[in-house]
Amino acid sequence: MAQQGYQMDSVKFSCSICLDLLKYPVTIPCGHNYCMYCIGSFWDEDKKRIYSCPQCRQAFTSRPDLVKNTMLSELVEDLKKTGLQAPAADHCYAGPEDVACDVCTGRKKKAVKSCLICLVSYCENHLQPHYYVSALKKHQLVDPSKNLQENICSRHDEVMKIFCRTDQQCICYLCTMDEHKGHETVPAAAERTEKQKELQERRRQIQQRIQEQEEDVKLLQQEVEAINGSADKAVGNSEKIYNELIHHIQRRSSDVKQQIRSQQETEVSRVKELQKKLEQEITELKRKDAELEKLSITEDHTQFLQNYPSLSALSESTHSSSITRCPLRYFEDVTAAVSELREKLRDVLRDTWTNISVAITKVDVLKSKPEPCRIIDQKIRYELPKLNGKLLDQLKNMQITAAVADCTLSSSEQQKRAWFLRHARKITLNPNTAHKYLKLSEGNRKVTMTTENQHYPEHDDRFTSRWQVLSKQRLSGRIYWEVEWSGRGIEIAVAYDEIEREGDTEEATFGMNENSWALCCKSKNYTFSSDGWEADIHESVPVSSTVGVYLDTKAGILSFYSVFGSKMILIHEVQTTFDEPLYAGVWLSRSVGTTAEFIQLK
Repeated sequence: MAQQGYQMDSVKFSCSICLDLLKYPVTIPCGHNYCMYCIGSFWDEDKKRIYSCPQCRQAFTSRPDLVKNTMLSELVEDLKKTGLQAPAADHCYAGPEDVACDVCTGRKKKAVKSCLICLVSYCENHLQPHYYVSALKKHQLVDPSKNLQENICSRHDEVMKIFCRTDQQCICYLCTMDEHKGHETVPAAAERTEKQKELQERRRQIQQRIQEQEEDVKLLQQEVEAINGSADKAVGNSEKIYNELIHHIQRRSSDVKQQIRSQQETEVSRVKELQKKLEQEITELKRKDAELEKLSITEDHTQFLQNYPSLSALSESTHSSSITRCPLRYFEDVTAAVSELREKLRDVLRDTWTNISVAITKVDVLKSKPEPCRIIDQKIRYELPKLNGKLLDQLKNMQITAAVADCTLSSSEQQKRAWFLRHARKITLNPNTAHKYLKLSEGNRKVTMTTENQHYPEHDDRFTSRWQVLSKQRLSGRIYWEVEWSGRGIEIAVAYDEIEREGDTEEATFGMNENSWALCCKSKNYTFSSDGWEADIHESVPVSSTVGVYLDTKAGILSFYSVFGSKMILIHEVQTTFDEPLYAGVWLSRSVGTTAEFIQLK
């Protein structure tokens, strides 16, 4: 095994100049090894005094000092003791796919270079003269090639060193004297230089296009990710909005059911009271006893109400003045009102769905302008809240409650200001949250827009860009308060404590984020906003300089009212889920003198 190892490495211990095992080996600065005599003679023959390596052609500024490589010398001596010279390893011989050395006899070695002047391919050993023979140094060496004969003119058997630009082909010098006579010819090297420039320019253009298209691919990948993210967000938003719609409808359904049952209980109580009175007159009305008894025990209230008027008119009763004649079909009217609501909601859903569907189908990322990835979510977030608002308007405007004859006492009381005043609470504003141009007065109950910096101390809770202020009190449970305002316009809001305080952004603006709800009050109309979408209030709601706010955090109710003395008109109602305590808030328009005051309610 050791002998085989020496055979494989013996080539490495051979001098590339004399092709024999190294004698007195030396290592020059580039790292190649030679016999000291061989490399010295090689440099002595160089009349230009350019000292270079015969193998790698590295040149040195001065002639290197040659020092014996002791370790390499010992290895060579060990190799000689095996009785072997420097045989070529099998892997040095040319295979079917390799370019063979044209000089080797017998089994040919692999060529390492081809000479375009000699038109011969050489192995490492036979190539050495090209490195140190002065006449051969000028020859042009290239990687091994099997096509050297293509450089020979088939007509004159001469090397083709000339390029005919007229015929765009390589020719030999004899060709210029006959069939290419008078043509524009240049040395092949000169034409190569020109073509090389064109080739480099084409490569530059190709590489530029590759770079541009790779950037486009990255952008398209980003678009794919953005589209997926936007679509996922749109699906989430639509589910949230539809769930809110379902919640609103379920709540309305529950309210109607509760009101019907409450009215049912009231009417049944009245009927039973009437039955008791009628039983006291049974002796005087024996003719009607059987009919009245049948009527009094029936469970069908509708039949009772339909039949009672005709029976009671037959004879005068001492208690007839206490009997109230009720509508015969008011519960059927409820069904009709709900049915009408169903049809109107279907119309709204159908019309709005058309807008949503069109908005979705119009999404075309490749044709869109800047930020196409946001289109899907923007369209859905724009259309669905419109649907939500329309459905809520229908739910609110249908007045199903009015169809239930004589609402329950608790419901009617809630329309009176006295009922709200039971839940009134004193609210003051927190100076640590007020914008620097908002002036607080009246025990921090009143806020006024000014042009002067109020020089409030630095505080993390202060609004830095929005003209807003929050209450000092946290709001939970049932609470009612009223705000009296004047000027161009204000916003009355409730917000979580986590609403952003810095910058003029949506996250810091009442009604433009999921952390706040706001009613905008102007001289001619109201507008409600929350989580970035707005709902215009119907023009039939009159604007008042006093707005009442009712909040029930447990029930998830937020209502705004126009207050005219003891009369209150509902402006807008929100039904949602409040996850944490809220704070009352106010925004003032940038108009000097605009004010908002939290009224002290008794």
